[in-house]
Amino acid sequence: MSDSTAMILDYKVRKPLTEVASTPVMFLLHGYGSHEEDLFSFANYLPEEYLIISLRAPLSLGFGGYAWYSIHFDQDQNKWSDDEEAIAAQKIILHNIEHHLNQFSLGDKKVSLLGFSQGAILGWALGLSHPDKIDKVVALSGYVNEDLFDFASQGLHELRCFSSHGIQDPTIPVEWARKGIDTVKKHLPNIDYKEYEAGHGIVPDNFADLVAWLKANP
Repeated sequence: MSDSTAMILDYKVRKPLTEVASTPVMFLLHGYGSHEEDLFSFANYLPEEYLIISLRAPLSLGFGGYAWYSIHFDQDQNKWSDDEEAIAAQKIILHNIEHHLNQFSLGDKKVSLLGFSQGAILGWALGLSHPDKIDKVVALSGYVNEDLFDFASQGLHELRCFSSHGIQDPTIPVEWARKGIDTVKKHLPNIDYKEYEAGHGIVPDNFADLVAWLKANP
């Protein structure tokens, strides 16, 4: 990735609607071909005490779409991820987390990540490699790509995770998600995984369950 990992991404912010003693912070990571407005569209339906920051991925795909890293296709329409760009994207996200925590005078507070698809893949990678910085991971319609990170040597028992997937997902097969969950369960106990009669998207039951999970895991 040619862009510096110290770049500040475009973003949207929803400040807390309810003040609490220690403000929780959540960063939203959209999927491939989307933008920061996508997940931000349901920000006001998330718990009111959160400061929510939705980041725009650094790679422009044109026509208003962005990506965290490239996806390539060969002549037989097989596709693969650019792992080098994905690893650089994690550094960019961490830099932006630090930037916004400083902007809001929140110091080294641990944060939550909510990602969809490509954003969920990076959310998993960041949470599992940096539980010292990440408190919770909400991974929607993604999977654990072990080529993008190394499991942290300590602190994983404190990481809390909610993950979900559509059984009919044509973009990321549900089998990929299941395999990743089996791997993650070997490293940490606090994980809640659910499947839905859905494709590559967030159905109402899915959204209701993730909100309920956030409220049960403040």
